[in-house]
Amino acid sequence: MTMRIENQAVMFALLCKYTVLEKGELGRHVIQQGMIQYGKERGRRMAANARANGDPIALWTNQAYGEWKPDYDGQMEFGTLENEPEYKTYISKCAWCDAWRKYGLLEYGRDYCVNVDKAVYEGFDPDFKCLPEYPTMSWGGEKCVFNWTQPLSKNDQEKVRSKKAQLGTSCMKDFEYHTAHIYNTITGAIRDAFPEEAEDIIRKASDEYIGIFGREEFDPLLKYGPEDFLPEK
Repeated sequence: MTMRIENQAVMFALLCKYTVLEKGELGRHVIQQGMIQYGKERGRRMAANARANGDPIALWTNQAYGEWKPDYDGQMEFGTLENEPEYKTYISKCAWCDAWRKYGLLEYGRDYCVNVDKAVYEGFDPDFKCLPEYPTMSWGGEKCVFNWTQPLSKNDQEKVRSKKAQLGTSCMKDFEYHTAHIYNTITGAIRDAFPEEAEDIIRKASDEYIGIFGREEFDPLLKYGPEDFLPEK
């Protein structure tokens, strides 16, 4: 079966759920540290792909070298609020939020939204800053708004369109990969922080995930290791 955004969203939320139930706010902090690592690894891969193609590290390449796309047309709704003096974008329909609500996991899933976009952007270039506006949708807002703190000129907008057309899906990863990345990075953070309780936390999260999706959408995640999520050299 083909994994979807729903798989990754639920995997994260369940790992967060059982970590927080066991370790409280300290557990939530550990999850956030894992999410920062996860996001920065994504950003570094994007930057490595841009460099490999001879493209500069810039806002326009960050927007062009995304690693995922919606599972189907209409699943997400997003757009641009302004391009100058600072590029601002929004999301008004989110497949992650939909998945968390579907499975009663919004309380835990929304921790995904706290740092991920900032971390991806800083992973792409440590000097880049993304300023999300709060609250995001998962925290009760009408939409998610992101200020990328740089202008995106008309020339750069055309560069984004052209580069996306050129790349197609060549730099994108499927959601087996993205779900495995979440599982690998977050379980690593849990094990590092709570060596005595970690396996019980991870087992409970994994069992609930398997109860939803089946082993056929869990076992493939185990073939990945930390090295699989680093930029290719």
